[in-house]
Amino acid sequence: MLLAFSVAPTTTDSPDGSVSQAVADAIAIVRASGLPYETTSMFTTIEGEWDEVMAVVKEATEAVSAVSPRVSLVMKADIRPGYTGQLTEKVERVNKLLS
Repeated sequence: MLLAFSVAPTTTDSPDGSVSQAVADAIAIVRASGLPYETTSMFTTIEGEWDEVMAVVKEATEAVSAVSPRVSLVMKADIRPGYTGQLTEKVERVNKLLS
């Protein structure tokens, strides 16, 4: 499965409202998982089996919860059993059509 998620505190002590440190803490957990992933300005997409992906999202959410009493979590999944490498292959197929 591919799972795109965004997790961030809804409150912050930063004077400019930045949530970057909490997000960095969550991304560190994604990196440590060893699963293929991609981080963009709004989401991180992870590829793996259902249980392993959900475990990473839970741990990342708990890391953000450690700095805020309220957390926002948004998820979108592409569940396609039997397919791997889709983190890059989906984009490559579209780019090929655009060439």
